[in-house]
Parts: sequence; structure tokens; C-alpha cells
Amino acid sequence: MRGFWGLMRAYWFSDRWREAWGLTIVITLLTALSSKAGVWFAIASGELVNSIAFFHDAANPTPLTSLLSNAGWLVLLVIIKDVGITGTRTLVSATLHRKWRGWLNGRFNDALLDSNHTHFHAQNGGDGTAPDNIDQRVQESIKGMTGGAIGLAMGVLGVATSLFFVGQQLLATSTEVAGLEFLGDYGSVVLVLVAVAAYVPISTWVATKLGGILERLSVKMQQAEGGYRGELTTLLRRSFHVAASRGEDVQKAMHNRLYDDIDLTWGRLNRINAGYSSFELVYNFIGARVVAYGPGLIPFIHNKIDLKGYITGAELVNSLIGQCSWIIKEMPAIATLRANSRRVIELADAIENVQQPAEFYRQSGHSDFRYTHQNPVFGLTIQHLELMQKGADAEPFVTTERLRFRRGEWTFLKGESGSGKTSLIKAINGLWPYGRGTVVFPEGVKTFYAAQEVKLPPVSLKELVCLPDSPDDHSDTKAAAALHRAGLGEFIEYLSEATRDNHGWDQVLSGGQKQKLIVARILLQQPGLLFLDEATAALDPQGKVAFHQAIKDNCPDVIVISVMHEAIPPRSANGEEFYNSVLSIADGVATKKPLVPTLPREITTILANPPVRPAAPRAPRLEDGWARITRMRLRQK
Repeated sequence: MRGFWGLMRAYWFSDRWREAWGLTIVITLLTALSSKAGVWFAIASGELVNSIAFFHDAANPTPLTSLLSNAGWLVLLVIIKDVGITGTRTLVSATLHRKWRGWLNGRFNDALLDSNHTHFHAQNGGDGTAPDNIDQRVQESIKGMTGGAIGLAMGVLGVATSLFFVGQQLLATSTEVAGLEFLGDYGSVVLVLVAVAAYVPISTWVATKLGGILERLSVKMQQAEGGYRGELTTLLRRSFHVAASRGEDVQKAMHNRLYDDIDLTWGRLNRINAGYSSFELVYNFIGARVVAYGPGLIPFIHNKIDLKGYITGAELVNSLIGQCSWIIKEMPAIATLRANSRRVIELADAIENVQQPAEFYRQSGHSDFRYTHQNPVFGLTIQHLELMQKGADAEPFVTTERLRFRRGEWTFLKGESGSGKTSLIKAINGLWPYGRGTVVFPEGVKTFYAAQEVKLPPVSLKELVCLPDSPDDHSDTKAAAALHRAGLGEFIEYLSEATRDNHGWDQVLSGGQKQKLIVARILLQQPGLLFLDEATAALDPQGKVAFHQAIKDNCPDVIVISVMHEAIPPRSANGEEFYNSVLSIADGVATKKPLVPTLPREITTILANPPVRPAAPRAPRLEDGWARITRMRLRQK
């Protein structure tokens, strides 16, 4: 679906081809019937005008009856054509629009949210070609493109069927034209084709030039609208931060700049649309009143056709011009269609380009990460890792030769702000684009990444607890037990609800409660490899201890790598360490050491076997032991 025609035909060759082709065939038949009804309408119009013209003719014995019957037949044709045929076609085409858009939306939804994290890579395009406003492209551009394409296709069908039926009728009523006797009875139909061929293409060329301007402005308008809407959405997410920093004036100025872009583009678009509308009105008048009545005027003057034949022929020519002018009438819609399709194709291109993330990122920098697996007994291993920014000349900002994390080991990751702690965790999880190195995961072990900011989608509480698993993967009892152990037992009765007091869970739960929800997910899913990226930032000291204790008690073999702002990681209530080791990033180098340094063997021996002095009290023995340790340390120094 990377090209226009590939995008257009994909639905008709998908697994839902029966649905697509069935609706298309119905629309085609109704379009043909509508074109045939247009011929009947032209004939009925001629009959009505003829009955009016000869109303007082002595040869017309029933003038009123003839007039009323022709008028009634014309009204009936209008009802049949506009209500029965056109109305039904509108319903069927709207159904095709809905089905096609739904299928296409599903394809893009599946492509963006695949296991490759395509949505992430597409928005972080290292080559600077990341598509803007993906939400707008999926929602509005696909809708506009599919609707415009169906309208365009029906216009083409209308032209084809009208040329057949109207041309057939014009041939049947064609007559000789003075000056064109060599054409015989085909003189009038040739005159009609010449008039239409001279008038429609020139006007179509003008419409195409204006349509190109409309297309460019439509693309720019969509970009401006998408940017403004995206900033409004971002404001709603960070509303508290704007209020707390009193940043309303800055935000307001930003909104004004974005809307000024909309206003400027909109003004230009309005001027072009107004000019095009005026052009179309003049075109329609000349076509309906001059070009349509011109070809039949010569044979009418020379008494080759009567008034009824003249009016009927003019209505047929008008119908033919109208159908052949579909591109002029629909040019604004075509321009919008092309703009929409361009934005959808750009998104499809972006999705295809990032299917091989490493190759994609190599276009704008170094990207040579390898991810393999090993026996879970050996835990997690990282070898020769270097993290970089975008650019062929970028230098590593984090390096490490070899890191190993044993099963059940808890590691505290520390370093100054901006040293690359989060980048390191992202790289281990395949979410950092630039650098090189090898990451060997324990095979068959589930990985869980808990970030500082928790955003909750509008789904039920059970679905939130079970993420990323399906709620069907876990019983209500297990989900409720996980909530209880995480300290959210008060919400168990709302397990199946998506809201509480008409508010979604993202609004109901506080920052600390959201991080407790993360604990519930961890306890429920029992990951073997857990990354905590400032996941306890919203908790008080007691909450942080409870957070760690719940994981320690319920996930005994989990490997934990945790980033926190604290200089010293939390301990349990009885003073025991949760963490076994510390991974420090300093001067761009990551090194891992035990959290508590191992004492020299001599000191360990003394502590384990203190000298026996029966007469001395317990306290002095301890003082002597510590004094001896102190002296030994001084001698070592």
C-alpha cells in the first residue's frame, strides 16, 4: 500500500474481497440505471416542453391531459431517479465507505501496534522524515481518502454509462446538418461531440491547474490543523505542570502561533475556493445554456428537427456535458483526495521503512545492536555496549565492556542527571536507536518495563491490571489478589468497571496509586526481568519500601535493574538491603559492583572467631574486636 493505486485496490484483493466487490457491483448497476434514467428524463423534458408549445394547437385534442400526463411522468422520473436510484446508491456507497475505511483503519492499526514497536520507530525516525500527526492521518485522512475515492469512481462510472446511453440516444435522433451533408444523418451527433470536445477539455485544464493549488493548500492545512490539535492534546496531558509553573502565557503564545498558521493557510484556501466556485458557475451556465443548445440550433432552423427534438437533444447534450464535466465539479474533492492519499501513503511508507529498525537507523547513524538468548541460569548479559546519538560522527556517551546480572539479583542504577541511565535501560529493551553491542536475555523469561509516568487507557480496571496480557489470561480472583497485595484493595469491587463516578481510572487514581497499579501488574505476571525507570518517584518513603517488599516477597527469582533519584536505595523495614549491586555511570563508563563491599578475609575471620577472654565482659570484647579491625585497616593504608 505504498503507492496510490496499491492503496486504492488493496481492499478489493484482501480477505474481504467478496464484501468489497459485492458492494461495488451494486453501485455500478445503480450508476448505470441512473444514467439511463437521465436519458428518460431528457426525453420526458422534451415531451413536456412540446406539450406546452402545442397547447393551443388545433391538432391537439387533449392539451390539458397531455400537459398533465407529461408533467406527472417527469415528476415520477425525478422521484424514481433521485429518491429510488440515487438515494439507494448513496446508502450503498456510504456502506462501502464505512467498510473500506474500517478495513484500512484495522490494517494501519495492526501495522503500527505490532511486536516490532513500529509506532515508536515511526515517530522517532532518525532520518528526520517521521510523519507528523499520525493520529490525524489514521482518523481523518483515511476517512477523507476512502470517501473521495468512492465519489471519484462513481463519477468515472457515470461518465462511461452516460456516454453509452446518451450517445446511443443521440445517434438514434441524429439528423443531417446544413453544411455537413457529407456526414449524412450523423451530422448533428458529430456537431455535438465537437462542441463537447472543444468545451470540456479546456475548462478541465483550467480546473486541473486550480486543483493543484487546492491540493498543496489542503496538505498544508491538514498539517497546520494537526499540529494545533496535537498541541492541545499535549496541553491536556500536562495541564497540571502548566498551571504549577504559571506557564499559561507561554502556552497561549504557542497556541496563537500555531493558529496563525491555520488562519493564513485557510485564508489562501478560501480565496482559491471562491475563485473556483465562480469559475464552476460560469462554466455550468455556458455549458447548459450555450453549448447544450448550440449544436441542435442549426438543424432546428433548417426544419430538420421539431421543437420537441430540439429540446430533447439539448437536454441530452446538457446531460452529456454534465457527466463529462465530473472532473471539474469534483476537482476540489479530488484535490482533497490527493492530499489525503499523500498523507496516508507517507504513513504507509514510514511503516514499511521501519520494519527493519537497525537498517532504518543506520541511514542516520550507527546502529548495530544484537539481541540473543541464553539459558536462564546465566541471567542477563551485556557485552561491548556503546550508546550514541544520531549522526555518522557521533561519539559514545555510555560504554561498558561486560555486565552480567544473575538470576534473582537486584541492581541499583545510579549516575548524574543526563548521564544515560534511562538510555541504557532503553537500549537493553531495544528502544534506543543508535549504538552497538550485544544483549543476551535469559531464554523464556518475561520482561517488564515500568516507567515513571503512567498513562492509563480508558479500559476496565482488570484490563489495566492484566496489561500487557489479555484480561482472559488471568482470573478475576488472581487480579483482585494482585491489587490487594499492591495496596489497592479498596478498588477490587470495581474490577470490571472502566470508570468510577463517571471518571476514567487515569483521573481516579493518584500518581502513587498508579505506581501501585504497576506493582499489581508485576505480581500478577511474574516477570523474570524487571526494569524500574524511576517507577517509585510518586511514592513516599514508606510506599517505596512497600513497593519493593511486595516484589521481593512475590517474585523471588526476578532480575531487577532500577533507576532512582535517591543516592542510597531503600531498605526493608528491618534494615535488610533489597539491592545486591550498584551499576554506576560516571564519565560515560558504566561499571557494576556489589552494593556492600566484601571485607578482607582476615577481618571476616576475626569477626567470625573473636578471642576468648572469660573474665572480660561482652562489651569490651566487642570494643577490642573493632579496635583490632581499625588497627588492621590503618596498617593496610
